[in-house]
Amino acid sequence: MKPKVNININNGISLGMAIAVAISWSNYNSILWAIIHGLLNWLYVLYFAIN
Repeated sequence: MKPKVNININNGISLGMAIAVAISWSNYNSILWAIIHGLLNWLYVLYFAIN
C-alpha cells in the first residue's frame, strides 16, 4: 500500500498539469506550448495567476 502522502503529491502534480495545459491551450492554441507548460505545471499556473 502506498503512503497517503505520495498519493496526494501525485494528484497535485496531475491537477497542476491539467490546469497548466488548459490555460496554455486557451491562450496560445498550440500543442507545443501546452506540452511545455504542462511539464512546468504549477510554475506556469502561479505565473498566470500573478499576471
